Amino acid sequence: MDPKQRPTEIRAIGLGKSFGAQRVLEGIDLEIARGEIVAIAGMSGSGKTVLLDLLTGLIEASEGRVLIADHAMEGSPLVELNALSERELDALRMHWAIVFQHNALFSATVRENCALWLRENARMGEREIDERVRWALKSAALDVESVIDKHRDELSGGMAKRVAVARAIAMDPAIIFYDEPTTGLDPIVAGEIHELIWNTHHLPLSDGAQRTSIIVTHDKDLLRRLRPRVVMLHNRGVCFDGPYDNFGKDGCEIAVEYLAAMPVLHARTPS
Repeated sequence: MDPKQRPTEIRAIGLGKSFGAQRVLEGIDLEIARGEIVAIAGMSGSGKTVLLDLLTGLIEASEGRVLIADHAMEGSPLVELNALSERELDALRMHWAIVFQHNALFSATVRENCALWLRENARMGEREIDERVRWALKSAALDVESVIDKHRDELSGGMAKRVAVARAIAMDPAIIFYDEPTTGLDPIVAGEIHELIWNTHHLPLSDGAQRTSIIVTHDKDLLRRLRPRVVMLHNRGVCFDGPYDNFGKDGCEIAVEYLAAMPVLHARTPS
């Protein structure tokens, strides 16, 4: 289905963010439809992660609005993030998952990492939780029996990333946000993560609805393989918003420079 014919998942209107005298984003207008894969790109310091934090309500906008679908309500109407109480925002986030750049696995086993959210937030018994965890690990292309009782510190970088995605899948989220999901991984493992993101995106929700994926990335190969809609940030605003096949060819000269620089940017692993 054409994204224009799908329900809106996220809408940003005139969004801006400043940190003191430093102006990071301004005038961001963005609409993301349900079921889209959207990559947020841009040079270091362009505000990609800031935009992600605004869309997820982790930080407050200096101006503008963020509206996002509330999947707890019939028809998933759009609600305004800034108008929600902390309790209401927590309820909204029950339908999201975030895969952090450094995975954010806590010091425990794979089983416990994937089960904790379910145990604290879902109305499930231990047997049902165990079944969901095993299903999620299998969906993340992991050998369940060999990995489920491994401690976080025993995992390779690629395996830890898969566990982070499995933890997200277990939550059955309507939206998955990824922050630099392949930074620091070698090309072979990164390619496996590309495939995992694609397969996870197309894994239907428990109610049969389509999932939405939003990815902050410097990974040129991820763009080439997933061919998402690309939103590029530059000079505090959006300089390109369109299909990957038009990226660098459609009136945004800085995109040409950015595409050439992407492999170097991707190779840098922030401390």
